[in-house]
Amino acid sequence: MRIEDKLYLIGYNIDEEESHLGISDPNECKRCQGRPCTYVCPAGVYSYDDEEEKLSINYDACVECGTCRIVCSYITWRYPRGGFGVQYKFG
Repeated sequence: MRIEDKLYLIGYNIDEEESHLGISDPNECKRCQGRPCTYVCPAGVYSYDDEEEKLSINYDACVECGTCRIVCSYITWRYPRGGFGVQYKFG
């Protein structure tokens, strides 16, 4: 089974009012070499638009693994508010 198929099985309770992901200094994304956040995230949450020079965050697909905060010190990551976020199934 491909990882994309497994990610499709995960449930999310999306917090429309408050994202648990952000960028503390968006200007650093313009200077970043290689933009590792765009390829280390298993859920593909981050993408960079070269024309707009802007990092986009699809926070509602986040699996809350925290990999992004290891590769970039400008990503602000915290747990979603209670009742929101990823919902894994067991069994």
